[in-house]
Amino acid sequence: MKLYYSPGACSLSAHIALHEAGLAHEAIPAPTKTHQLPDGTDYYTINPLGYVPMLELDGGERLREGPAIVQYIADQAPEKKLAPANGTLARYQLQSWLNFIGTEVHKGFSPLFNPATPDEVKTSTKEKLANRLKWVDGELAGKQYLMGDAFSVADGYLFTVTNWAPRVGVDIAGLHNLNAYRARIGARPAVQAAMKAEGLI
Repeated sequence: MKLYYSPGACSLSAHIALHEAGLAHEAIPAPTKTHQLPDGTDYYTINPLGYVPMLELDGGERLREGPAIVQYIADQAPEKKLAPANGTLARYQLQSWLNFIGTEVHKGFSPLFNPATPDEVKTSTKEKLANRLKWVDGELAGKQYLMGDAFSVADGYLFTVTNWAPRVGVDIAGLHNLNAYRARIGARPAVQAAMKAEGLI
């Protein structure tokens, strides 16, 4: 498999999932600024939308969208229990978390990375994000991970997007459950391996 990623972007979530699953893969940088691969290929010829992650399977099929990719990865290594079994209520709860992280947190950060976003929009965006993350902090009370005592692909995704908070001025210092959780995720060997592969640590 090939994972197209940009260092520290949302594709880190898929990178973490691949390391957690122990699946052989080639990680190919596809920087979001240049859209040029190391060999000079225009990334738009691989993903016309231009963003990451993109997972290319051994048969040449390509899969887009992080929440779909991480579930695919989890299903390739069921013994690792990175996602509950398909068809179970727990799987739908995982999908609920992936959708929440994708739409309410991940996309919530987007205006803060855009230099053209007016200051008043950035202020209201930060307030909304802070409220969403405060709710997550409450959900983590008494739990090791989002789904309880077991790490899932949703945890890799939440860790990835909350990494952006200090870069754009979203204050999460007072969210003690979230920060303890982030420390647990960040200490995982697979997370360390993915971050080292992307040159983040």
